[in-house]
Amino acid sequence: MRPFRYERATDAANAVALLARAPQAAFLGGGTNLVDLMKLDVARPELLVDVRRVTPRTIEQLPDGGVRIGAGVTNSDLAADPLIRRRYPVVAQAVLNGASTQLRNLATVGGNLLQRTRCLYFQDITTACNKREPGTGCSAIEGHNRDLAILGTSPDCIATNPSDLAVALAAMDATVQTIGPDGSRAIPLTELHRLPGSEPQHDNVLTHGELIMAVVLPPLPFATRSYYRKIRDRASYAFALVSVAAAIDLVDGQVRDVRIALGGVAPKPWRATRAEDLLRGGPVDEERLRRAAEAELADARPQADNAFKIPLARNAIVRTVLDLVEAAP
Repeated sequence: MRPFRYERATDAANAVALLARAPQAAFLGGGTNLVDLMKLDVARPELLVDVRRVTPRTIEQLPDGGVRIGAGVTNSDLAADPLIRRRYPVVAQAVLNGASTQLRNLATVGGNLLQRTRCLYFQDITTACNKREPGTGCSAIEGHNRDLAILGTSPDCIATNPSDLAVALAAMDATVQTIGPDGSRAIPLTELHRLPGSEPQHDNVLTHGELIMAVVLPPLPFATRSYYRKIRDRASYAFALVSVAAAIDLVDGQVRDVRIALGGVAPKPWRATRAEDLLRGGPVDEERLRRAAEAELADARPQADNAFKIPLARNAIVRTVLDLVEAAP
């Protein structure tokens, strides 16, 4: 690991100021992804600014019925919180599917949303990777791409976003609250992450020195009927081949509202708006769900080794929503 300086921020404004003055600096939360990347020589910060004592660690209900989750809340605390488990079970389920207990005890909500891809070539500095070193090429396109994206890719990058939590939050229409050199702002979770385009080195829309302070879940009564399904190669500590976060609002057998997001298939959490639009306002059955899922995946562009993700994602959408329907009172 390369030498680096360490600073402990005294408050959020101090953290932002420290980072803004140092182009090669990074915020340090739990460090479960960043420190690994530093050991691999992928991340090379000259300064780490510890924000664990300045990002909120509370989960609170808001006056409008929504819930604010502090960016410093650990994944373990989020998954165990009674309010989250009761009101937004899909969020708790996603976190519990995300990592080992030891990692969940240390990883934070803010850091989880900003973790980098686990593409093998991104993590191997001896290979070409546009995300790690722009302009060098994408080794994955002609290489090992079984685990990589089928939606939202570009000729420069086919990496997937690894976060389970982000998929659930995208389905719930969460908002990310930040503070940065230019002040505070709120970013819809679905707009936080970027598709690679010609600049795959930029994973998200945050500016240098912008710090996530909280995530806000809107009041969503039918989120109590939600579920997270993760399909992976082994039952523990593996990233998703395909995952589905879904919630449904049924009235007299008709879909009044539905939320679906996919993980493991794109460079960002993939909100399945096309499928949602096709399902709203009608009955729900297996054939209708299948048609909606196929419409969502119509633009998929698989690589040599991951075409299996198309039927896998289709079937996962169908089964997840049907399970919610069948569990309805």
